[in-house]
Amino acid sequence: MTLKLYLLIPFSIFFLKIGNAQNLEYTKNSTNTSSKTFLDRTEFKVSYFGNIFWNNGLVFGTEYLWKEKKKTKNRKRGQRTNTHQLLLNGNLGFTTNFSTKTDTGIFTNYGLTWRRTNKKGKQFSITINPLGYYRSFLPETYEVIGDNVKKVFLPGRGYYAPSISVGIGKQRKDKKITGRFFNVNLMLRTPYNAGALPTISLQYGYRFNFKKKKRNAKNN
Repeated sequence: MTLKLYLLIPFSIFFLKIGNAQNLEYTKNSTNTSSKTFLDRTEFKVSYFGNIFWNNGLVFGTEYLWKEKKKTKNRKRGQRTNTHQLLLNGNLGFTTNFSTKTDTGIFTNYGLTWRRTNKKGKQFSITINPLGYYRSFLPETYEVIGDNVKKVFLPGRGYYAPSISVGIGKQRKDKKITGRFFNVNLMLRTPYNAGALPTISLQYGYRFNFKKKKRNAKNN
């Protein structure tokens, strides 16, 4: 069994346990989302992705609302209602060092997001992506075979790249741009030389939904 499979197994088990446990709880307390269409339940994302100082890029993604529930708690200042969501997500991005071009890559990942939204629209989220792939691209590279020097086509290699992220955000109700978010991401590229390469990146972007639009009764 390869190192990739050893790393994939615990991520997959954790992913499935979260899904099964949360599915029981959300089924009991969930709000009615079955009446929503596919576009109602789907949001798209675009964001900056990088670590500012050397690697920078963009990420395009989508989120699908799987489960949703509302929790109401009694406080001294009154009731407080939070919305909890489970979302399936997928992303496609690229990152590069624009000055040296020594670390350019494209990546894709898929997983599960838990998000909590309070009555003021402030959000906190945790995302686990057990399925991820990163393809690096090196600058102009040549290989020597005997007396021949040959240019390498698309030099670089691929990695299994699971990731996890923690983020905050702000919801914008009934608007096409439905929210903004800021995440801190940890991606693990493996096998990298004799081990693995952890990479921490920042992500700032916006979510939007094509069907949602703010309506003002005065203008109807």
